[in-house]
Amino acid sequence: MAEKKLPFTKEQLIKIIEQYPTPFHIYDEAAIRENVRNLLKAFSWAPEFKEYFAVKATPNPYILKILREEGLGADCSSLPELIMAEKAGIVGEDIMFSSNDTPAVEFIKARELGAIINLDDISHIPFLEKHAGIPELICFRYNPGPLREGGNAIIGNPEESKYGLTRKQLLDAYRIMQDRGVRRFGVHTMVISNELDPNYFIETANMMFDLVVEVFRTLEIRMEFVNFGGGIGIPYRPDQDPVDLGYLSRGIKEAYEKKIVLNGLHPLKLYMECGRMITGPYGYLVATVLHKKEIYKNYVGLDACMANLMRPGMYGAYHHITVVGKEEWPLGYIYDVVGSLCENNDKFAINRKLPMVDIGDILVIHDTGAHGHAMGFNYNGKLRSAELLLRPDGSVEMIRRAETIEDYFATLDFSGL
Repeated sequence: MAEKKLPFTKEQLIKIIEQYPTPFHIYDEAAIRENVRNLLKAFSWAPEFKEYFAVKATPNPYILKILREEGLGADCSSLPELIMAEKAGIVGEDIMFSSNDTPAVEFIKARELGAIINLDDISHIPFLEKHAGIPELICFRYNPGPLREGGNAIIGNPEESKYGLTRKQLLDAYRIMQDRGVRRFGVHTMVISNELDPNYFIETANMMFDLVVEVFRTLEIRMEFVNFGGGIGIPYRPDQDPVDLGYLSRGIKEAYEKKIVLNGLHPLKLYMECGRMITGPYGYLVATVLHKKEIYKNYVGLDACMANLMRPGMYGAYHHITVVGKEEWPLGYIYDVVGSLCENNDKFAINRKLPMVDIGDILVIHDTGAHGHAMGFNYNGKLRSAELLLRPDGSVEMIRRAETIEDYFATLDFSGL
């Protein structure tokens, strides 16, 4: 089970709030580093294992710099993400550029940085060639369609997904690239998201190893790497268990030995592009209770809103909530925990059992280290919060300031009114 503890005491948090008013997201650097090391250790048997952190999960250069120092690359899908990776010191083949409906300027920047380009469609080949040129290393995203049973609510069934190439298109694409003189190849897939069952990923590895063998036998192309994508989930609920990385690694290793080694295709580099499982459990949204309302239900109103954390309102996702200083109090009250957005789905929790909540209490919403601040928006004129970094020595650094009203109006011109 995932015990939901805070990396700071109430006294420490009060001091942080005195300097940085709520709401804010705060990330635990020491825990992130330890988590990354555990992942790399689990796959240390692989000929060359590389984790490309999904920048979209937590797009902050301070976070990227920490991950670069731990040996991670960056999975980018837009021009700003490419630039952010570059500014954090991640360049060359330490960047995997996976995008869809991609503008030419983004392919040009990816080529400039020497990133691995992962094409989402066979029609992108002439587009890439025209605007940025064909690189020496190319990758394609595979969509298994009906060959891969099931998906989940976030990715959906592969047949309903907009991503990737069919099996026939994939073989045709590699043949086209052979004719263009390309000699280095990789293959990628992403068929699940936020999944806690490691057998899904072992199944994906088996599927991709079979594909690597088929491409070799059909086209005599020896893959340089296979990228399994991301999708490893985190235990948002206290009664859930994290993915057993040891079990996952052993399952993939067994498949590797049976399908890659025995077919003479060793060594094959193994890549992942996890985001959520790298930083997700180590981020916290800290907010203050502004109001309480008692009508047909009991409501707790925060100074944070859906603009700070979209997942509960968008997906109905569960995020654990701690009422700071009342951790040992009985869960004797039922509340909807809400924000101030003019939308009724602006709720962090519905019918949540909590201790008695008072105006002025500090609430910490757990597991916001990925797809939290990153999914923020300005609807209703809401301003996005600051991001803080809790350093291993206990100090706190602001790594993104809160937006101001001046920021909100910066793209408008009132002079002609």
